[in-house]
Amino acid sequence: MGILPNLRSTRTGSTQEGLPLSSGSPPSTATKKKWTNLMPLFVAFVVIAEIAFLGRLDMAKNAALVNSWTDSFYPFAPTKEEAVAVAGFGSSGDDMGLGGLGLDRSSEAEGCEEWLEKEDAVAYSRDFGKEPICVAGAEQDWTSCAVGCKHGFNPNKKPDAAFGFPQQSGTASVLRSMESAQYYAENNIANARRRGYDIVMTTSLSSDVPVGYFSWAEYDIMAPVQPKTESALAAAFISNCGARNFRLQALEALEKANIKIDSYGGCHRNRDGRVDKVQTLKRYKFSFAFENSNEEDYVTEKFFQSLVAGTIPVVVGPPNIQDFAPSPGSVLYIKELKDVDSVAKRMKYLAENSDAYNQSLSRWKYEGPSDSFKALVDMAAVHSSCRLCIHLATQIREKEEKNPGFQKRPCKCTRGLETVYHLYVRERGRFEMESIFLRSGNLTLETLESAVLTKFKSLKHVPIWKQERPESIRGGDELKIYRIYPVGMTQRQALYTFRFNGDADLQSHVESNPCTKFEVIFV
Repeated sequence: MGILPNLRSTRTGSTQEGLPLSSGSPPSTATKKKWTNLMPLFVAFVVIAEIAFLGRLDMAKNAALVNSWTDSFYPFAPTKEEAVAVAGFGSSGDDMGLGGLGLDRSSEAEGCEEWLEKEDAVAYSRDFGKEPICVAGAEQDWTSCAVGCKHGFNPNKKPDAAFGFPQQSGTASVLRSMESAQYYAENNIANARRRGYDIVMTTSLSSDVPVGYFSWAEYDIMAPVQPKTESALAAAFISNCGARNFRLQALEALEKANIKIDSYGGCHRNRDGRVDKVQTLKRYKFSFAFENSNEEDYVTEKFFQSLVAGTIPVVVGPPNIQDFAPSPGSVLYIKELKDVDSVAKRMKYLAENSDAYNQSLSRWKYEGPSDSFKALVDMAAVHSSCRLCIHLATQIREKEEKNPGFQKRPCKCTRGLETVYHLYVRERGRFEMESIFLRSGNLTLETLESAVLTKFKSLKHVPIWKQERPESIRGGDELKIYRIYPVGMTQRQALYTFRFNGDADLQSHVESNPCTKFEVIFV
């Protein structure tokens, strides 16, 4: 058994290392005696190689590489194809590795990659194209979703998920709401988990499938700026006068600070409210995007309509509103009532200085919003119902990958001191994974990014948001990476909090997670 038997050559004139054979005469007696004396050492060498080989060999999957012990005693000279077959197993010495066979390192890596592509290939029990994810609820057929996805009721099939709690065994219970958790306590993620919900879909970017108000399709965020013709500095549309935060007090405090406000809503109304909101906002330099609760990520249409209208939003609401800003300085935030005076001064300054105002507003309108803003809004290029199906399908496959058969995948290929790691990557909003490979000698964040770009460029990949974004900010054909992160992270982690702490952290992650999976966000 071992590597040796599969690497024999049938070529005429092959040699045993150190024992040249003449072309015509038989070996001499002295030569035969020398060979006899070396026989124990050769056998010992074979035994050692056998032990090292079996330590790496998956006997079930590689039985074709194994011959009899008797064959191990014959001379060999491997072909390149045979050497490639052994690339995944390697050895501690160059005489047994590909380096000793005269192949260069790039050939070794290519051989490892080919071997890993074959050995790590898996057949899942469920084909989502033929058996799509089924979610009980309103009838919808997402033909454009990256995974088979149907929403509706099928009496002959148990759904993978259903909205509400409780659900029958084997059906995930889903909570979906776009309301603030401060008014609906069950929308708090921790509360939802305690109640038994398996999947949470709320405005929180920490939920399993976020359902924010932002969308390229719904809001023409890049609409051009119109002349500011109103004498009042700001417009307000506030109809719920019983909000649990301080937004009405902030409105009153701004008025006391001599900020002229036209109020079209039910609260403090001084203008006729029967108007088109966005068209009206376009005439003002500032708009009040005052939410009814100060909850992280709870950013409603008030804010995005302000961006469409080409005003500077003055915000009362989420403490992380700057995460949603299209560019630095484009949003004024009243965190507490004591901030009103400083915000009022800033509004007056910007109103009186057109260059400063245009720097805050027009720069992103004409030059395009920041990459962070694009990465956030691009998420909505895939509808939340489709993203729910992708989430469910990913969970189903991850569960299946815990089966013993999947655990036999090598996920890496070692030759000598170098290892080639097999990793997988997909674009956010996609489902199927693509293979990439990293070598232990160059396992860095820079190399990971380069490998991802090379892979997707070779596929002539078109980002999923390409047709969703306004044409002015679609960019060219070049791919630009915004984030690469492990599959399974929330969008809050992916967009704002997760970072590998240097190359060593990436290396530890790859080594600890065989066949590790990543998602990439292109901008």
